[in-house]
Amino acid sequence: MDHPAIVDRTLTGREAWTRKDIGDADYRVVLSPAAQAELMAAVKSLRRQPVPLLALRPDSFDLPACRAAMEEVRRILTDGIRFALLQRLPIEDLSLDEAKALYWILSAMLERPVAQKLDGTIVYDVHDTGQQALPGSGIRPDKTNIDLQFHNDNAYNFLMPKFVGLLCVRQAKEGGTSRVMSFATAHNALRERHRDVLPRLYQPFWFDRQREFHPGEEPTFSAPLFIRDGERLHARLSLHQIRGGYALRGGGMDNETTAAVEAIKEVFADESLQFHFRLKAGEIQYVANREIGHSRSEFQDYEEAERRRLLIRIWMRDEGAQGYIG
Repeated sequence: MDHPAIVDRTLTGREAWTRKDIGDADYRVVLSPAAQAELMAAVKSLRRQPVPLLALRPDSFDLPACRAAMEEVRRILTDGIRFALLQRLPIEDLSLDEAKALYWILSAMLERPVAQKLDGTIVYDVHDTGQQALPGSGIRPDKTNIDLQFHNDNAYNFLMPKFVGLLCVRQAKEGGTSRVMSFATAHNALRERHRDVLPRLYQPFWFDRQREFHPGEEPTFSAPLFIRDGERLHARLSLHQIRGGYALRGGGMDNETTAAVEAIKEVFADESLQFHFRLKAGEIQYVANREIGHSRSEFQDYEEAERRRLLIRIWMRDEGAQGYIG
């Protein structure tokens, strides 16, 4: 294995964790009473003088305790285990629009929010629409209740978000457990168990672009699953979109590609390498999107529309343009 792009060593550091390595202090960040008071003061101000969501800026409010909390989130995402759980917005005292506003303000302290669709959608609802996520349909799996395999967001686009936030507004009736896993840890496991497939994972795969492209452009995108970024390992993982990409190209995967995908599936099924939790209403999950894979289990929802599972997603990155393509 002499390809210079391949990381041919065991990855170490806080980002290369397994389940047994994780304690509460590694990922939990609590909004202190002072931070809660700052947020409610911001809500009071917005009730008196409403401002459109996309015009809100953190520096428009006095939020020193909130900034301290978000600096701890940033530290965890950049130098720690690469995922954090912020506890929590007082969602029972807020309208949905007010919760979104506070979530937006806090997230904008990390990096700039960016569009999540070609039409410019920048605050995105994650919920089950009852549709099916079929190849080429443009229906993303996060609009269904199926088990979402490990992935990072927007792996099928030119410039992925650096950070991804998920605000839980309402839980599902059953299921919907959140799962995270380090790509560094996955790489270590692949190197140990399936060393022969590593070179293929550094070569391009086809991804379904989910109909997020301009007329005349290709419906598929090509990129490696693992990318060496200096001393850091980044990844593009979305097996759903990879399957769709090869279907749209009109041909199946060759033996080498199939073996690489099967090895990925086996490693990401190892629960000892994962960390599980269930997001509660008002909690916010943040991940370093290029270094952490996330997923959630299948869920069963309530019949009543007002009780159905709802998460709000924000993508953040300072690189490139603020639009979807970047």
